[in-house]
Amino acid sequence: MGKLFGTDGIRGTANKSLTGELAYRVGVAVASVLTHDLEHGRARVLIGKDTRLSGYMLGHALAAGLCAGGCDVTMLGVAPTPAVAYLTVYNGFDAGIVISASHNAYEDNGIKIFNSKGFKLSDELEADIERVALSYNLPLADGAEIGKMYSEHERSLTEYIEHLRTFAEPQRRRLRIAVDCANGAAYKTAETVFSPLASKLYVVHDRPNGFNINEQCGSTAPESLMREVLAQRCDIGFAFDGDADRCIVVDERGQIIDGDKIMAIIAEHMQSHGTLARDTIVATTYSNLGLSEYAAERGMRVLQASTGDRNVLELMQKEGANFGGEQSGHLIFLDDATTGDGQLAALKFLAAVAASGKTASALADKIAMYPQELVNVPLDAEVNAETLMYSAPVVDAIDAAERELGFRGRVLVRPSGTERKLRIMVEAPTSEQAVRLSSEIARAVESAISKSTGNSDSSTVLQLPAH
Repeated sequence: MGKLFGTDGIRGTANKSLTGELAYRVGVAVASVLTHDLEHGRARVLIGKDTRLSGYMLGHALAAGLCAGGCDVTMLGVAPTPAVAYLTVYNGFDAGIVISASHNAYEDNGIKIFNSKGFKLSDELEADIERVALSYNLPLADGAEIGKMYSEHERSLTEYIEHLRTFAEPQRRRLRIAVDCANGAAYKTAETVFSPLASKLYVVHDRPNGFNINEQCGSTAPESLMREVLAQRCDIGFAFDGDADRCIVVDERGQIIDGDKIMAIIAEHMQSHGTLARDTIVATTYSNLGLSEYAAERGMRVLQASTGDRNVLELMQKEGANFGGEQSGHLIFLDDATTGDGQLAALKFLAAVAASGKTASALADKIAMYPQELVNVPLDAEVNAETLMYSAPVVDAIDAAERELGFRGRVLVRPSGTERKLRIMVEAPTSEQAVRLSSEIARAVESAISKSTGNSDSSTVLQLPAH
C-alpha cells in the first residue's frame, strides 16, 4: 500500500531500509495518531521484540520517538508477537508494537503495530502514520508532555503464559514432546507452557545469540526438529517461527503436518464440540485443495482469503467465522486471540489429538493433499514485481500451465508482501508435474527479468519459500 507498510507492518534490512532514524520517526507518528484520537490523557504503548540483534537499536529508537511524541512506553523485552497483542488488551495499553521480522533472517527486522483491542491497524491508520513519519516537521511534544519509559518483563510474560495454560486440556497419556523455538521469542515461554503436558519435554534451538534466529530451524526449516523427534522417540513436535506466531507440527514418524492439515484436524475437533462458528474455516488462496475437499466431506466449508493473516482475519470477521489460518502455520482462533499464536495452535492441536485417542500421524493421514511446488524468485530492487507478473513471457507460461492442468490443479503467482521475491505455486495431480510447471514459469520470469534489465546473462537463483 504505501511507502512504508506492507502486508505485515513495516519490513526492511536493519540499518539500510529500516534504520533507527526511521523507527524514531514512526514512533513520533504513532504518538501523534494515538494522541489525536485519544479520549483520556497520555497514551500508553507496550513494546516487545524478538531476539534479533537489531531489536535493541530499533526498539529503543522507536521508544524514543514515542516519548518525544508524548506517549509513555513500557518495554516488555523479548516476547512472542501474540503475547504483545494479548497483553496490550489485558493491561489496557492504547497500542502494542512488536519489533520483529517474523520468519526472516536476522539481518531483516520489522515493526508490527496493534491497536488497543489487539488487532493490527487499519489501512487508514497505517496511511496516517506513514504520512506523519515521512513529513518534514515531526509533531514533537513540549515540556511536561514528553513521555516516560518503563521496563516490565517477567510479570507480564507470566500473565500471558497463564492465559495460554487455560487452553491446555488433560491428555489421556502424557506425551513425549519436542519443541523448536527457532532461537526466537518462544525460548522465553515454551518450556513453561509445555512442561506440564509432557512426560518428557525436549526443547531445541532455545539459545538465541542475536544472529541465529530462524537459522536452519523453526517453522520454515523444521528438519532438525524432525530428527529430534525421531532420535528422542517423541510422540509429537512443534516448530515455531522467530516471533512465535506460527506453528508447524511434526508427527511421531518425523513427518511434517503443515498448516492446512493442522486446520483440518483442529476444525474437525472444534466442530465435534460445537465450537466451530458457522462450520467455517477461513484459509487462503495458497491452501491446498485437499483441505477444501476434506472439509466438505464433513459438512464444513472453506473460504479463501488473499494471502496474509490480515486478509484472513478480515474475512473471518466479515463471515462470522472464529477459526482460520495459512498453510505456513499462522492460525487465528478469534474467540481466544486477536492474532496468530503458534503456541496456542500447538495446545489446540494437542487437545484434538487427546480427544481422538489417535496418533498425530493417524489424524494427518486421513487428509489427502494435492502435490504443491512453491518457488521463490528473488528480485533486484530495479525490477517491478507487478509489471513482471503481467509481462508476455510470464503470462504465456502461466496460461500454458493452466491449460495443461485444467480442473485438476491451479497456478498462483504473486509478489511477496514481506520480501523482494516473486512467489510461484503450482498444484497438480503429481509432484513431477508440479515441479515441471513451476520450473517453466520460473524460467519465464528469469527471461522477463533479463529483458527488463537488459542483461541477457542474468540468472536467478530459485529458492524454496518461507511462505
